[in-house]
Amino acid sequence: MISKYDRAILELLQQDATLSVGEIAERVALSKSACWRRIQKLEQDGVLRERVAIINQDKVNLPLTVYISIRTNQHNDNWSANFKRLVETIPEVMEVYRMSGELDYLMKAVVTDMPGYDRLYKEIIKADLFDVSSSFVMETMKQTTRLPLHHLQSE
Repeated sequence: MISKYDRAILELLQQDATLSVGEIAERVALSKSACWRRIQKLEQDGVLRERVAIINQDKVNLPLTVYISIRTNQHNDNWSANFKRLVETIPEVMEVYRMSGELDYLMKAVVTDMPGYDRLYKEIIKADLFDVSSSFVMETMKQTTRLPLHHLQSE
């Protein structure tokens, strides 16, 4: 169970992972050592997967986000494992999900431009796909990495 302290720590770390343990401890009203133990436990339990810096993709010349819908006619473990290995080698691919419904996979990628997308497309189709359809982001209306935690029950 996630305590009210753990929830508060998680909220703070989602806002700014560079906060020191002392700053977090002060904000959640814990001692530094108690706060540090809680953070370590959250990491050990896999609640905190990683602490990262989020880069502005426009500032590193990756202004084009594309969502790629993929259908395959090969629904077997071997094909799936090969597809997973392929997409893991492509740095432009940010996220890949196996989906329910008419769509088999949904992929999010970032590229420099249309020729960059074309290079990505040529890599992806090496997976022997049945159908590929892409949609390009024209405007980002909301983007966050922060998970909502208000639903968690506190001790």
